[in-house]
Amino acid sequence: MQSTYNMVSLKRALLLITVILFAVQPFGLMAAEDTHADAPKSKKQEIDEYAEHHLQDDHYFSLFSDKEAGKHYGFPLPVILFDNGLKVFSSGEFHHGEQVVEKGGKFYTLYHGKIYETDAAGTINYDEHNHPTNAKPLDFSITKNVTGLILTTILMFWGFLSLAKTYKKGANNLPKGMGRVLEPLVLYVRDEMALPNIGHRYKEFMPFLLSVFFLILILNLLGLTPIGFNVTGNITITFCLAIFTFLIVNFKGNKDYWKHIFWMPGVPVPFKFVLAPIEVLGMFTKPFSLMLRLFANITAGHSVVMGLIAIIYLFQAELTIPGSIGVSLLLSIVLFLLELLVAFLQAFIFTMLSSLFIGMAVEEHSHH
Repeated sequence: MQSTYNMVSLKRALLLITVILFAVQPFGLMAAEDTHADAPKSKKQEIDEYAEHHLQDDHYFSLFSDKEAGKHYGFPLPVILFDNGLKVFSSGEFHHGEQVVEKGGKFYTLYHGKIYETDAAGTINYDEHNHPTNAKPLDFSITKNVTGLILTTILMFWGFLSLAKTYKKGANNLPKGMGRVLEPLVLYVRDEMALPNIGHRYKEFMPFLLSVFFLILILNLLGLTPIGFNVTGNITITFCLAIFTFLIVNFKGNKDYWKHIFWMPGVPVPFKFVLAPIEVLGMFTKPFSLMLRLFANITAGHSVVMGLIAIIYLFQAELTIPGSIGVSLLLSIVLFLLELLVAFLQAFIFTMLSSLFIGMAVEEHSHH
C-alpha cells in the first residue's frame, strides 16, 4: 500500500515539476546582462562586471573568457522572438553585442542582455534617464537560466524515475543509485514538513512540496559549480515559485480559513473590521516573504563569494602582502562550504513555510 502511494506521489511530482518549469521559463528571461564594452576598464570595473555577469542571466553560455586574446569560450543559445512572426536564430550572430542582426527586414541588437529593435547601424536611443527607448520584441529565448532549468529537469526526472523503478518492484526493495540519495530526502519532506504542518491531508500536497524542494535544492547546488548558474538568484524565478504556493493556499483553503480572514471568530465585532484588512494583506505578504527570502539569500551568498574571489585577484595583481592570497583562498573555501549549507537550508525553508501556509489554509478549526 505504501509503495503504491509512493508511486502515485512520484508520478504527480514529475508532472508538477514539468508544469512549474514551463511556468517559470518565461519569467526567467527578464533579467540579462552583457559584459561587452569598447572603452578600457579599470580592474574595479572588470571585477564589478564579472560579478554582475555571474549574477545575471545571459543569451550566451559563457564558461570563461581570454580577454588578452579577445576570445570567449562557451556556446551560443537559441534566440526566439515574436515580432511580426516567429524569428529563431543563434545568439552567436550578435557576437556578444558587437553585431546587428537582420531578420525578416528588421534589425536587432543585444544591449546589456536585452534585445532591441534598431536601424541597420544598430542605433539605440535614450531618454532623459539614460534608458533605451527602442522597441523590444517579445523574447522567449533559451537563456542561461532556462538552460539551468532544463538541466535540472533532466536530473530530477532521472532521479525520480530511478526511485520509482524501485517502488515498482515492491515495498521491501532497497533503492539503488540515485534513488538511494533521494529516498531519505523524500521521507524527510514527508515526515518533517508535510505531516506535522498539514496533517492527514498531506498526501494531496506532497507532489508540490517534493517538486519545490528538489527544484530549489538542485538549482542552488548547480549555482555553486564553475558553470555559474544563478537561477534562484533571479527574482522572477522566486516570484513564480511563490505564486504557486499562493495559488495552492488560496484555492485549497477551507471555509474556516476564509472566515478567519474576513470575520475573525472570538473577537468583538468592531475589531473584526480592523483585523480583516490586516489578514487580507497577510495573504500577500506570505508569498512575498517566500520570494524575497530565497532571492536575497542566494544573491547575497553569491555576491560575497565573488567578492572574496575578487580580493584574491587584486592581491595577486596589485599587492605583495605575504600570505594574503592564502588567507583569501581559505576564506573563499570556508564561505563555499557555508554556501553548501545555505543551498540545503533555503530549499528547506521555502518548502517548510509553504507546507505551513498550506496547513493553515486546510486546517479544520473547532470553535466553542
